Amino acid sequence: MNTRIQATIEDLYHIPENGKAEIVNGEIVLMAPTGDDPSRSGGEIYYSLRQYERQFRGGYAYPDNAGFIVDLPNRRSFSPDAAWYTGERKRGGKFLEGAPAFAVEVRSEDDYGPAAERAMARKRADYFAAGTLVVWDVDVLQERVVRVYRKSDPQRPAVYNLGQTAEAEPAVPGWTMPVNDIFA
Repeated sequence: MNTRIQATIEDLYHIPENGKAEIVNGEIVLMAPTGDDPSRSGGEIYYSLRQYERQFRGGYAYPDNAGFIVDLPNRRSFSPDAAWYTGERKRGGKFLEGAPAFAVEVRSEDDYGPAAERAMARKRADYFAAGTLVVWDVDVLQERVVRVYRKSDPQRPAVYNLGQTAEAEPAVPGWTMPVNDIFA
């Protein structure tokens, strides 16, 4: 008999000091704050998406710590480092319903090694199962690349290096970002 209490979306609203968390396998998973390079990279991506939003519309740019509610067997929420959302906005303080079309995960110091790679692959699979079209894996601390995973071919990412321009097709049509700007 399973007596464990499942975490709820309401529990996410009460994370102390507005901390970052997700619900995975029925439990609240807290996420540690990030350092200089990962934070700045996520901010640069959000800023670029926000400029795109103002010019082209068709969706909404969100920075780190936005909550997206999903309904998967093993996951109830996402909180990417930056995102592009094409669903209906939830005015006020409520989380957004549904997955973002484009999610950005910027690696922190603990996001390296075999266990971290498996966890990131599971999270990407969850994003795709929830309806996300493109997920960026931004490696700012080691390889300094952007890996672009697509729902249409989740096992073969496009890899963009310094000096190249990354994209998020088909999730954010026509939007691009120089990789050098991400690592500024």
